[in-house]
Amino acid sequence: MNVHFIAIGGSAMHNLALALYKKGDRITGSDDTIFEPSKSRLKAKGLLPEEYGWFEDKITADVDAVILGMHAKSDNPELLKAQELGLKIYSYPEFLYEQSKDKTRVVIGGSHGKTTITSMILHVLNYHEIDVDYMVGAQLEGFDTMVHLTSDNEFMVLEGDEYLSSPIDMRPKFHLYKPNIALISGIAWDHINVFPTFQNYVDQFSIFTNSLTNGGIMVYNSEDEEVKKVIDNSTGSIKKYAYGTPEYRIDNGTTLIETPIGEIPLEFFGAHNLQNMAGAKWICQHMGVGEDEFYEAIVSFKGASKRLEKIAENNSSVIFKDFAHSPSKVEATTNAVKNQYKNRTVIACLELHTYSSLNTTFLSEYEGALNSADKAVVFYSPHAIEIKRLDKISKEQIKKAFKREDLIVYTQPKEFKNFVHELDLKNSALLLMSSGNYGGLDFNKLSDLI
Repeated sequence: MNVHFIAIGGSAMHNLALALYKKGDRITGSDDTIFEPSKSRLKAKGLLPEEYGWFEDKITADVDAVILGMHAKSDNPELLKAQELGLKIYSYPEFLYEQSKDKTRVVIGGSHGKTTITSMILHVLNYHEIDVDYMVGAQLEGFDTMVHLTSDNEFMVLEGDEYLSSPIDMRPKFHLYKPNIALISGIAWDHINVFPTFQNYVDQFSIFTNSLTNGGIMVYNSEDEEVKKVIDNSTGSIKKYAYGTPEYRIDNGTTLIETPIGEIPLEFFGAHNLQNMAGAKWICQHMGVGEDEFYEAIVSFKGASKRLEKIAENNSSVIFKDFAHSPSKVEATTNAVKNQYKNRTVIACLELHTYSSLNTTFLSEYEGALNSADKAVVFYSPHAIEIKRLDKISKEQIKKAFKREDLIVYTQPKEFKNFVHELDLKNSALLLMSSGNYGGLDFNKLSDLI
């Protein structure tokens, strides 16, 4: 196939381009800017556009498929030309469904944990040399790309994002996959720029549940009340499998769980991640992996990129970075670190970076999210608020929203950087949570602190 990508530089888009190139398709693409690591990865395969911008002449009648990324606008010149020529235009999820419509589709959904659960599943399958097609939202150890497509694999494992599909398709991505096997890890309001009320957000998971094929399998977190309601109210003819947090103990900083093959130590930790593991186990079992085989493989799982990722550690100090930014993720991650390091000072730093987190009407959702930390810090950029055209936020509003009087709030990158570099981290655990970088903090240099 001749496939053209409009906005090829995105994290998901460039991985799909690489997967199709590896499969043998002819790939072209455009973008107005491309950052690392997308830039180098595309260049290595000869797929990097010669110049940035949008060029109508790239869209010709011999293009078999156009894949439209969310970064593009609805009036994009290349999109308009493709529409004029009557070419087949796919959103990212539409194309993935097209590639997997004859396979058994396994879709992992939820407000939190879906990348980790998908990563756990792929790790276990890879350990046992079971080849599947997949799409996951993080770069995994032992995998070349975040997308893998073949003509003959039986299964396609998909991380099911609830965000919009494309500038001309306002359906959530996970509504398009029509899973045979699915999972919902949890429901906590997010993406308020798209889903203005909590009920509107919950409704998307009901639609997802009812999109399962007849006789399909739904694995769900029974400890989440909203998830339970969605599953109980589902109208489709599906089989339901509940999971929760398994029994575990922590011994000298290591989490251990009891299994049929005996007590095993894990490389990851946190009640939320043990929940994720329980969900991943059910999915793997439905894909033909035995319980003993699952535990044999999961022992070596170290975690997904930017999910409680250890930056540095010595005998008395440890530094983690984590992608957590929504209230439920922040609370679960902070709780996990404090529970794992009960006798250490936990310093939790959160950057409010997304549209939702910087919205004054959403801020109250963060109440108590940092309560388990011994020292809590929030960083946000007033400039980012201006760019997103949101109402101004004061430090007092932040403290009131988190309901924590001793909360430290920074708005200047230099001040936050100085705070971090002046910390005494002896007998401490430093947790840095952000989907950004605190205005330019170099994570690679933080190991110097200990």
